[in-house]
Amino acid sequence: MVGSGLYLDCFKAYDVRGRVPDQLNSTLAELIGRAYAELIRPRKVAVGHDIRLTSPELSEALCRGLVNSGVDVVDVGLVGTEEVYFAVFSLGLDGGVMVTASHNPRDYNGMKFTRDEARPISADTGLISMEEIVHKLLGSAEDAGGKSPGSAQAASKGCITSVNTRGDYVAHLLTYVDTAKLHPLKVVINAGNGGAGPVIDMLEPCLPFEFVKINHEPDGSFPNGVPNPMLLENRAITAEAVVAERADLGIAWDGDFDRCFFFDERGCFVEGYYLVGLLAERALRRHPGASIVHDPRLMWNTEELVKAAGGRAVVSKSGHAFIKEKMREVDGAYGGEMSAHHYFREFSYADSGMIPWLQVVEALSEHGRPFSEMVQERIALYPVSGEINLTLDDPTRALAVIKETYGPGSLKVDDLDGLSIEFPEWRFNVRMSNTEPVVRVNIETRGDKGLLERKTREVLGTLERA
Repeated sequence: MVGSGLYLDCFKAYDVRGRVPDQLNSTLAELIGRAYAELIRPRKVAVGHDIRLTSPELSEALCRGLVNSGVDVVDVGLVGTEEVYFAVFSLGLDGGVMVTASHNPRDYNGMKFTRDEARPISADTGLISMEEIVHKLLGSAEDAGGKSPGSAQAASKGCITSVNTRGDYVAHLLTYVDTAKLHPLKVVINAGNGGAGPVIDMLEPCLPFEFVKINHEPDGSFPNGVPNPMLLENRAITAEAVVAERADLGIAWDGDFDRCFFFDERGCFVEGYYLVGLLAERALRRHPGASIVHDPRLMWNTEELVKAAGGRAVVSKSGHAFIKEKMREVDGAYGGEMSAHHYFREFSYADSGMIPWLQVVEALSEHGRPFSEMVQERIALYPVSGEINLTLDDPTRALAVIKETYGPGSLKVDDLDGLSIEFPEWRFNVRMSNTEPVVRVNIETRGDKGLLERKTREVLGTLERA
């Protein structure tokens, strides 16, 4: 089983992720630690893990592979992904590994990797090489008659030091808002039994909010379902609590809390697209004239707000590795994806699921208006379809048909990330997912809901017939 091709199905475009134990287990985790060490050649790295029941065992095996390769490990324990990023850049480490499968089903687990300064490692920047090293190590183990893959050790082993960075991390989060100007608000928070709850508990004494906590305790068995607020069926509990508690807003996180999702005071889900514009405006108040990086799936609202605020909108291919690379290239103050990933210069250009909600509640305090009013104007100006996922037999053919159908007569055709086609009053993006066997569709118009509905039906019909 160790040497089978299926065994390495867990290597993806941006991370390692697979079912435990058939696609990922402690044997492979140890080899991944050795492969990471061979690729990066670090002296000291941070390792953390999420609340999944299999995470401690996988983390221990990963650390064993690192230590046996001569690497010192800073074990930050049970944390969110962004806390590993924080440990890497705040402690000046050579890299970091987070053991997590985020919002995947409970029988999955995985790993996210960084270099120094929390620079991501993806398929384009080393993950393929890591997979090749693991294959080599697997072959060596088989040639040795099945000896333990950890038997070949560095001349000098590394050591493991447990370090609690949460206090410093929480103090850093609070630098993104002026707590003296925050107004008392009632906030429903849904940690989804993931890792966000303990961080909220540490922030709570510093904030003038009444928190209504649901699914708050970390529990890797996910008794209330896997924390994935992107799924429609997972949103009702937060929405209903907001209405029942007459709260000012609701916030929900995924398992490793690197993404947060918002509900207004009516319990309505707020599309991540509109948060990008709101957070871009706030970033430009902190950094006048700065560059703002965004993805091409939905653009018009963000571009308009950034221009009005005196910034420069810079488009990047979707995906955290691409956004972070572009952020560093243009020294972006903020980067945002409609998928609820938000990136900050002061956070070493990395993404955080805690900084965004702090800045949103600060905006609510300043404006003194309901959350719905703050975003409704932008929703009316640029209504969107929401991301629609289609499973198609031949996605490549479908995109070709879309280009043939809509390209002629359009104002602009762009293939930076999938296919974006723009007309005077509407535009859309169709792209193949890097993580799932689906085609993702996003459509927006200039204030015309009727046009949005017609074009959504039309584009989806064209794709399904292709």
